[in-house]
Amino acid sequence: MKKRTNDEWLNALRSDEATVADALEDLRTILLRGLKHALNARADLDYDRMDALAEDAVQDALLTIRDKAHTFKGNSMFTTWAHKIAVHKALSELRRKRWQDSSLDDMLETGSGLSMFKSAKPGPESQMVRSQTMSVVQDIIQNELTDRQKQAMVALKIQGMPMDLVAEKMGMKRNALYKLMHDARLKLKKRLAQEGLTPEDVLRQFE
Repeated sequence: MKKRTNDEWLNALRSDEATVADALEDLRTILLRGLKHALNARADLDYDRMDALAEDAVQDALLTIRDKAHTFKGNSMFTTWAHKIAVHKALSELRRKRWQDSSLDDMLETGSGLSMFKSAKPGPESQMVRSQTMSVVQDIIQNELTDRQKQAMVALKIQGMPMDLVAEKMGMKRNALYKLMHDARLKLKKRLAQEGLTPEDVLRQFE
């Protein structure tokens, strides 16, 4: 396998099909080795699942890398940039599989979607401020958002479900889900302002 500089990678991916195919095969070998090593630390993946996940993630990553190679700014090694894309693909697929059989309605009914507010562990000096802030935010989400806004907010921003999966479960187009979340964020921002809070105040409680 040929060792390439950043410019050589970029030039190869802009070359004729045979050169591109050769570069992608070399890159596939590099990414697959690195991704399997990274995934090997996960106790929830057996070898077969890890191997299949790595293969799928790398194939998806190679398509993205070829399409987005022109966006590479050269601030790192090209292979490091490519590794980040492959890892992102793998983590996205893990999140999708984790939530594939989850029900958004069940998530809200059991209250698990708002568990993030109960899991914070403030220090003694900020305990009262954090408790009050989280109580306000939880109340806004629970009582002032529409059911659809609440579903989307909990699934996307609290539970971390992939947007495509949330859109699928809610029977919506991706653009419609963007609009739903935009409206929910505006409502949250307005209500936070009425309580004398800003989004930055809320985020500060998780630092």
